[in-house]
Amino acid sequence: MLFSPHHAPRRTRPQLRFSERRFLLMLGDALAVVLAVTIALFIWSRAARVPFDLAFVLPRSFWYVVLPALWFTLASASNFYDLALAANRMQSLQRLLLITLQMLVVYLLVFFLSQRDALPRLFIAYYGVASFLLVALWRLLNPALIGWASTARRLLLVGTDWSTETIIDTLRTAAPNSFAIVGIIGKEHEVGQTVRGVPVIGTSKDLMNFVRRDAVAELVITATPQLDGETFQAVMDAYEHGVAITPMPLLYERVTERVPVEHVGDQWAVVLPLSEQSAFDPYPFLKRLMDIVLSLVGLAVWLVLLPPIALLIVLDSRGGVFYTQLRVGRYGRLFRIIKFRTMVANAEQQTGAVFATRNDSRVTRVGRWLRKTRLDETPQLINVLRGEMSLVGPRPERPEHVERLQAKIPFYRTRHTLRPGVTGWAQVRYKYGETDEDALVKLQYDLYYIRHKSLLLDFNILVRTVGKALRMSGQ
Repeated sequence: MLFSPHHAPRRTRPQLRFSERRFLLMLGDALAVVLAVTIALFIWSRAARVPFDLAFVLPRSFWYVVLPALWFTLASASNFYDLALAANRMQSLQRLLLITLQMLVVYLLVFFLSQRDALPRLFIAYYGVASFLLVALWRLLNPALIGWASTARRLLLVGTDWSTETIIDTLRTAAPNSFAIVGIIGKEHEVGQTVRGVPVIGTSKDLMNFVRRDAVAELVITATPQLDGETFQAVMDAYEHGVAITPMPLLYERVTERVPVEHVGDQWAVVLPLSEQSAFDPYPFLKRLMDIVLSLVGLAVWLVLLPPIALLIVLDSRGGVFYTQLRVGRYGRLFRIIKFRTMVANAEQQTGAVFATRNDSRVTRVGRWLRKTRLDETPQLINVLRGEMSLVGPRPERPEHVERLQAKIPFYRTRHTLRPGVTGWAQVRYKYGETDEDALVKLQYDLYYIRHKSLLLDFNILVRTVGKALRMSGQ
């Protein structure tokens, strides 16, 4: 995202919202994938020397549901709809190749587990090649298509405090082609100054002039104190002119999918809405049902893996197979989490309670492998069945860390309004936390999950967790 000169575009084009750009990206992918299924069916009919007509397509029409569903599941797990990634053509092609290979592996696993001749042999190869080429073509042409159909959304920032610096930096890194900042509205004495290379172009008296001249689509309120009366009136004039008004924390949340707790100030209600739980809301019941069913299935697989893992742990280092540790759960209640032991015995005898670090010398050889594959967390399925944890939620922390972090980080206690999870939004979106600064970023992701929790988001997190485990990207 670059600073935009003050002149407006010559031709009026739609200034799409962030969500609309992502939807357009997904729509193009969907059309490409459906067309790939059609091409694969056509090649199949030619190879079988039968007419490509409704009599051939209708009995096989379920592929129009199965393959796109699998493709979008893998794409979501691979974060393929991150707009910063989409803006980088080479990274997009690399991620697309990974998604295609994962899809072929899944199909081959199902193929060899199915009855003989239950699934076609070469059809998936036709589809894989066609989907890769069509999606790649769409992704390569997409910047030109977006430039033809729309222009970058033109923003005017209101305020010059430190949250202004944060949103400028965030838009440059997370949404480089989606927004154009035309300038900043500040105080009289600030006009002519710059913030991260973006100039303060005027005061509230000039706001409407810049809105009209620069075709501004959205005002971003970065000033954390209350707006003065004159600025508020100017903002309302812009709103009545059709300009969207967005507090900085909300735009930050949309772009990064995390809540900027350190920039909320007195706007806490905007990012942390508190509402009564309804007895008619099906989500808690369905989430708990999903926890029980998937935990039972997972434990059945876990019992098969338990003997060889236990043997490896015992042979690798002295100590027990399992390790329990006191953690803080829902509403601040303490419980003991169950894990496979991944460190040497009495690892904290000298250091006390500290965060694990990358290449931690206390981690055993088998423990390092268990952490990378996330298998060390699987005994927590027992905690899930007990009701102490959920499959998805903020990761539970130790009481010593919670006491310190609550004193340093605003809203940290909010994590305890839900059952802690075996995995969570912070775990699939951020690296392994080693410092209090990492804890702050993970809290931002946790608050995003708390605000947007749903079965669809839970499923997305579970799929991404499986993807990270298969890539051995844990720590």
